[in-house]
Amino acid sequence: PASAIPGDLITQSGSGIDPHISPASAVLQIDRIAKARGLAREQVNALVSAYTEPRQFGFLGRPRVNVLALNLALDALRAQP
Repeated sequence: PASAIPGDLITQSGSGIDPHISPASAVLQIDRIAKARGLAREQVNALVSAYTEPRQFGFLGRPRVNVLALNLALDALRAQP
């Protein structure tokens, strides 16, 4: 249902200027990314967790996933023999 879609997936622009999404948005896409990249769901989930940044200074903003860094890590997995 539409209510299950994190708000940032609906309201953020597709410009790519801000390289962050919410952890909920990243988790929603794990299965699709794993399938598209030929990886195990657990591998992608571990990387999403690794690239989830906490609130700045412990209280500002919200936790977020650095999509640019995550994509670079996913690309590095593909480059391994």
